[in-house]
Amino acid sequence: MNKEDICFMSAFEMREKIKNQELSSIEITETIIERIEKINPIINAYCTPTFEIAREMAKKADDSIKNGQNLGSLTGIPISIKDLMQTKGIRTTYGSKLHENYIPEDDEVVVKRLKNAGCVLLGKTNTPEFGHIALTNNKLFGETKNPWDIEMNSGGSSGGAAASVAAGMGPLALGSDGGGSIRVPSSCCGVYGLKPTFGRIPRYPHDGIAFWSMDHYGPIVRYVRDAALMLNVMKGHHPADSNSFPDDDIDYIKILDDKPKKLKIGYSMTLGFGKALEEEVEESVLNGIQKFEQYDWDVEEAKLKIRNPELAYKTLVSIGYAYDLQKDYNERREDLSPDLTGSIRLGLDNSSMNIGKAREQRKRVYEVMYQYFRNFDVLITPTLPCPAFKPGWLESGTTFPTIGKKSLSITTWMTYTYPFNMTGLPAASIPSGWTKSGLPIGMQIIGKRYDEKTVLQVSKAFEEIAPWQDKKPKIA
Repeated sequence: MNKEDICFMSAFEMREKIKNQELSSIEITETIIERIEKINPIINAYCTPTFEIAREMAKKADDSIKNGQNLGSLTGIPISIKDLMQTKGIRTTYGSKLHENYIPEDDEVVVKRLKNAGCVLLGKTNTPEFGHIALTNNKLFGETKNPWDIEMNSGGSSGGAAASVAAGMGPLALGSDGGGSIRVPSSCCGVYGLKPTFGRIPRYPHDGIAFWSMDHYGPIVRYVRDAALMLNVMKGHHPADSNSFPDDDIDYIKILDDKPKKLKIGYSMTLGFGKALEEEVEESVLNGIQKFEQYDWDVEEAKLKIRNPELAYKTLVSIGYAYDLQKDYNERREDLSPDLTGSIRLGLDNSSMNIGKAREQRKRVYEVMYQYFRNFDVLITPTLPCPAFKPGWLESGTTFPTIGKKSLSITTWMTYTYPFNMTGLPAASIPSGWTKSGLPIGMQIIGKRYDEKTVLQVSKAFEEIAPWQDKKPKIA
């Protein structure tokens, strides 16, 4: 087996080979570290590598297997953690110069669960400052490039996580999603990303209130089965997180191959308010949707009419950042990203009436989706209206592409993703194809509240009829 095969192997296959001692965790870890050392200087996915820690964890995993000890479900498998999650003894910057040298004294709950399952920690992945935008760049570490075209951005805010998986620099990545931050970079980088139901995976400790009621943790992987593997480990109530709910006792690995006999799938290219969609993206997603008819599932266009929630979403996010960062905004503004300072200003200028209107609009979005899911099991949309692009936003101000005569903003670029943070519904992005220029296109699969089971089953079914893993970016 050559080194590239190891780097692009699924975590599930790694687990079996490590367990049977066909490959050691140390061998896998060293092979991936070698690739990171070669590729990361080009795409900048890892901001804080932890190679010595990884080697120690890999050796511990191999020793536990040799000694016949009980194994965790992730024993010996390499993983990365987004730099928004606290990691004990490892620098956690939140992508901000404000926390350039912060070293937490404890792990977040989800990180503890991953460690207890036996994972091997490769390092922290890059993110925009406090995850505030769906493009990965910051004043501390710079921009994360897209492995499929290094002139393009990786998306965000889990851009480092998605780019690392796409480039074969680790099979598993932990990301977070407050408006699309798992699904956007997964679409841009041609990988699979799952945003579970809000509360499925606990978040503690979690600094600040920005995205407090909309931020989901979830896996970014190359294989759907690997997402199920991670979800099994991370899910379940923790008393410190009031939004978390009890474990559903579902083994998501076991249910993956049980395809529903009956399923009603709706699809929407606008959600009722979207105005821009690139032709190549629309064609790819519609072709993907048609493939589901092979399973004799009912597929039809959904007549969704969501009232444009852009202002409501921006209001809710900006008031959070204004509350969290007002002191730093006044005293260290030069250390903050330009787009983040704009969000803080918007939050500071908002009135209580505007906040009330935003909350009311959020309720209306949930009501529309509640009514929709009374008649449908799944909703499918594009993940993004266009593929990845090169914005140059940090250096020269945000510059977005146009689709036809319509100019995009960061929020309109996220048209299909952020409404499902406002509702808390589970949603995944899966590759549906590639553009003529070689950039990935993502298709979004949304399920009912608490129904990750169907989202994963539909994702696995699509993976079987339209696999993408043989495509690998040519970086070096």
